[in-house]
Amino acid sequence: MTDALNIAIAQLNPTVGDVAGNVARVRAARAEAAKLGSDVVVFSELMLSGYPPEDLVLKPAFQRRLHEAVEELRADTADGGPALFVTTPWREADKLHNAILLLDRGEIVGKRFKVDLPNYGVFDEKRVFAPGPMPGPLVFRDVRIGVPICEDVWTPDVVECIAETGGELILVPNGSPYEVDKTERRMQLGVARVVESGLPFCYVNQVGGQDELIFDGGSFVIGADRKLRVSLPSFREAVVATQWRRGAGGKWDCMPGTVVPVLPRLESIYQAMVLGLRDYVNKNRFSGVIIGLSGGIDSALTAAVAVDALGADRVRTVMMPSPYTSRDSLEDAAQCAGALGVRYDIVSIEPAMKAFAEMLRPVFGNRAADTTEENIQARARGVTLMAISNKFGHMVVTTGNKSEMAVGYSTLYGDMCGGYNALKDVYKTTVFALARWRNAHQPLGAMGPGGEVIPERIITKPPSAELKPDQKDQDTLPPYDLLDKILEGLIERDLGVEELAAEGHDAATVQRVWRMLEMAEYKRRQAPPGVKITGRAVSRDRRYPITNAFRG
Repeated sequence: MTDALNIAIAQLNPTVGDVAGNVARVRAARAEAAKLGSDVVVFSELMLSGYPPEDLVLKPAFQRRLHEAVEELRADTADGGPALFVTTPWREADKLHNAILLLDRGEIVGKRFKVDLPNYGVFDEKRVFAPGPMPGPLVFRDVRIGVPICEDVWTPDVVECIAETGGELILVPNGSPYEVDKTERRMQLGVARVVESGLPFCYVNQVGGQDELIFDGGSFVIGADRKLRVSLPSFREAVVATQWRRGAGGKWDCMPGTVVPVLPRLESIYQAMVLGLRDYVNKNRFSGVIIGLSGGIDSALTAAVAVDALGADRVRTVMMPSPYTSRDSLEDAAQCAGALGVRYDIVSIEPAMKAFAEMLRPVFGNRAADTTEENIQARARGVTLMAISNKFGHMVVTTGNKSEMAVGYSTLYGDMCGGYNALKDVYKTTVFALARWRNAHQPLGAMGPGGEVIPERIITKPPSAELKPDQKDQDTLPPYDLLDKILEGLIERDLGVEELAAEGHDAATVQRVWRMLEMAEYKRRQAPPGVKITGRAVSRDRRYPITNAFRG
């Protein structure tokens, strides 16, 4: 009877659709695990396809390639090296499943299929997968190992079934997207399943960016005594060997290993933004990015994230002044670019403004200037950035934050023009906090410099779009600390005007913010993707109708 197992946790960064690349990652992790003396390697959810594959997984050609990949890896295991708990979409009996397969000694030893398919928030698995039957454990070297998949452990039933059918330990492959403060929730979840089943619990999570989703890794093992045995780093790939022993009464447990501290809140948000932008740019094979550097805090923070993600040589910035651009903004943008070490160009949009005024005079006549002329400025800047992007191949990164995107404080085909947005799910008050945090810290793995990279005046001056003389954001918006609290209630908690008024907010202000939020839905539908940070982003998490007469 086996009394010891060395189980390698492979916390990797797959790319959706890159089956060959993902197989190469599995093989590299297996080779590393072999050096660590591992008996078996367990991977995160849908490792071979990448997660989430969405409707790509419905293509027969893609399914065939995945089957071929499994056969390649099955043949690999004939060499007597570590076995593989590999995860993949798998078609069987004319049904497509989210599956985990045990490959050992040249054979497919067993399969299990995900039971509980999530269909909320960013998840849409019932659209593409069929649920599997309630699973018992798989037997590996005489050890009965339960392998529930991700959502299967968010409720007790599947783990209970594994325990009742003789399971001795739990290995859980996951594709759990990042949200602020989610690490603690995952660990509490693991403790709950351990309490109910009496079995030790290993949680293996994906790392990397996939469009708007960020996977933060942070895999961990909880012992049968409900204590944390091992934890892996957040936002980084890792292959870690864990030691398991059969103890008194035949019960299995994991021996204590390295425990990596959970990142503080602001650092985790910043790292999510860096990883999201880096993977979006690199996985889509852009040479670099271009950012409109206005002298404001949003573009400065975006530039810092971009340099930390890609390095200064792949980041280009452009100041596009108008007659309303202040001397402070010109100085602050130049100082920020200098601190980050990026290329900085100045392209005035005043000639474009004059040209549009002349073009439109026969149509506009003597009508007074209003937001129309302000939007022309934003669109002139968008055209400028896209022209440079087309000419040199850099992707435009937009700089609007969640507060602005929520209430429509943005211009279609202007400041919303671009390929990705690192701040899309970051409230304005958090933008300020992140700017101060970045000035005080050089993030682990950052490619940018240490020290103050965002000039202090950018952080302290009142926010302004500078589209007309002496303009301030608070001319038309509530103060950001108030606005963000109202938006958090409306978006994250789905509260109405009366409930927020009961919490002490002015009902008329809440009603005005709600109206702005709803009216801007059509803009958000046309916005570029961006990093998901909170529990409910104003994109794929919150799908409101554009045509909507409800005013509650």
